[in-house]
Amino acid sequence: MPKTPAPDAPITWNLRPLMAAAGMFQTTDLIEPLLAQGVHLSREQVFRLVTKTPERLNVEVFAALCRILECTPNDLIKIPKVQTERPRRAAGAPDASGPAIGDLRPIRAKLHRPHE
Repeated sequence: MPKTPAPDAPITWNLRPLMAAAGMFQTTDLIEPLLAQGVHLSREQVFRLVTKTPERLNVEVFAALCRILECTPNDLIKIPKVQTERPRRAAGAPDASGPAIGDLRPIRAKLHRPHE
């Protein structure tokens, strides 16, 4: 059975609560620690990083956040649980326990020419 994430379950970005636990209550509190880690972000970039779930994240920035906040990647991001989904069969489709795709062989085509 294939496993797929629930389409309506968003990724949870926990940067803000982890910053608060570390005594950082303003987005600008993160600028200097990031600079100390060699990550140069503008105030606007840091603000977006803290206030919104990023669509993409540079691995160096991600690692720096983990070092600054002394946390693991799993602490920063909560990924939705996977739901087990039963594959759907079309009505009248053969049972899934039929031959595997590797067991199937092509059938020779028979060509018929029209009478002249």
